[in-house]
Amino acid sequence: MKAADMDAPAHTGSAAEPGPAHQHLRDGWLIEPAGDRCLLIRLGNRVDAEVSQTVHAVTAWLSSRALPGVIDVVPAFTTVAVHYRPVPLPSGKGSASQSLSAAIDRLLSQGVPRIAGSGRLVEIPVCYGGEYGPDLEDVAHQCGISTGEVIRLHTAAPLVLYTFFFAPGTPFAGPLDPRLQVLRRAVPRTRVPAGSVAIANGISSIYPTESPGGWNLIGRTPWTLFDIRKSPPTRLQIGDRMQFMPITPREFEALQEPHQ
Repeated sequence: MKAADMDAPAHTGSAAEPGPAHQHLRDGWLIEPAGDRCLLIRLGNRVDAEVSQTVHAVTAWLSSRALPGVIDVVPAFTTVAVHYRPVPLPSGKGSASQSLSAAIDRLLSQGVPRIAGSGRLVEIPVCYGGEYGPDLEDVAHQCGISTGEVIRLHTAAPLVLYTFFFAPGTPFAGPLDPRLQVLRRAVPRTRVPAGSVAIANGISSIYPTESPGGWNLIGRTPWTLFDIRKSPPTRLQIGDRMQFMPITPREFEALQEPHQ
């Protein structure tokens, strides 16, 4: 949808028949301005694996097209931000925002090339509770279940890595079992230890470095997830299936890796 058509229905992506390696966007899309140098493409209203795959397919497609003035294409949970430098246009051709919005609309209407997920199952060791997960008991209380059940539900099935957000190398994955539905903490911590495994709003995350944070800490992994000296610096990849594996404090100490 063009930026000027904000009140019209979202484009359904049916203008052209995609080839076998392309996909239509199931829920259509909405393009709207976010300031004077960014367009935001909305691709869904929920966070799940299918929407996340669409987000990254659209990001890869637009990044490969060398659109005039575009300097960055940034994926999030349900949106793609297209950052651009306004470029002069011939008189009567509309604004840079309208021109770029129309170009993106045409590309999405053609169908978006499919991309394969990483296909990796990554088993991540986690020591739950105590000093490693100080919010485990509170989460159990909020959910009306035992701490053992929280751990069982958190480790029962792999979670899909949707995106990196907040700080370099911070993975956000889901969906969590609906029985683990808790909000962020009312009062954030000023210091969260590196490797802390946290949950909130149906998603699980891991703090790769010590930082402030407001999520519920239920455990900690001894792994280092982000190392700027490595290529790539992130240990995990978009689309990974993250399988949390419970370990003991003794095992945690044996597996502890240095954090930057």
